[in-house]
Amino acid sequence: MRVASVGLGAMGIHMARNLHRAGLLTAVWNRTPQKAQQLAAELQVAAPATLAELASQVEAVVSCVSADADVLEVVHGVAAGLKSGALMLDCSTIGAETARQAAQLLEPRGVQFLDCPVSGGVEGARDGTLAIMVGGEPAAFARAQPVLAALGRTITHFGPSGSGQAAKATNQIMCAGIIESVAEAMAFAHAQGLPLDKLIDTLGKGAGSSWYFVNRAPNMMRGAYPAGFRVRLHLKDLRICHEMAARFGVELPVVERMLKEYAELIARGHGDEDISATYRLKEELFERTNIMRAPPPLPA
Repeated sequence: MRVASVGLGAMGIHMARNLHRAGLLTAVWNRTPQKAQQLAAELQVAAPATLAELASQVEAVVSCVSADADVLEVVHGVAAGLKSGALMLDCSTIGAETARQAAQLLEPRGVQFLDCPVSGGVEGARDGTLAIMVGGEPAAFARAQPVLAALGRTITHFGPSGSGQAAKATNQIMCAGIIESVAEAMAFAHAQGLPLDKLIDTLGKGAGSSWYFVNRAPNMMRGAYPAGFRVRLHLKDLRICHEMAARFGVELPVVERMLKEYAELIARGHGDEDISATYRLKEELFERTNIMRAPPPLPA
């Protein structure tokens, strides 16, 4: 199967490389042409100037872009070039309704759309170990297996269009609660004067451990937050969760709390840092009471 990769950001560029390793990648496209041209030269694939031209060269398109409007822009762009029987696999995180809209736009052209949001961070994208949540027709899901297998290790079909995005929204709520609790715990441990490197190593093997603790608590210890999952993108995802819950007349406390915290981080200029930067706010809880300036001695 000839596959094109659209969107070469922190996740998409690794996904493109994994498609290339699997012998599937034919062409790449990015809103910033220079990035696509550089990767195309590295991998010796095409970098067409337009999405329509790119789509005309392949049997499947894998997209990974930032927001709902971006996905619809890509769908409109590739629609003119994709042939009947082609697949579009969108790995972006967007609203379930947008995914259904994308599927409806492509259906008259005989193109099947799968919403395939992913989880596993930049590390999972790099290593090809992503968890992939898929919505769409079962037949399309079956045809897409070689492509999905190049990108992830856990691949699950959840139902019709939009189901993958509903599963991803569930994941984003969990991520919000976990990263907040990890940040609070690390700020508490720092205030207690504990050696954080030893703490991460020990608790990383305990009952309270999680992927975020093992992989992002070191950011908090170092006070450096290189972009893995950017604050501004998780804010966007949690707004989707907020809107989906609101249709049931419900507000989710974890979501609402983290929306406020992320908005504060963005206002301070930290929107492009990893979400582990929420530690900045938790650390301040102790600084306000001077606890962190003079940690109490540990009991003998």
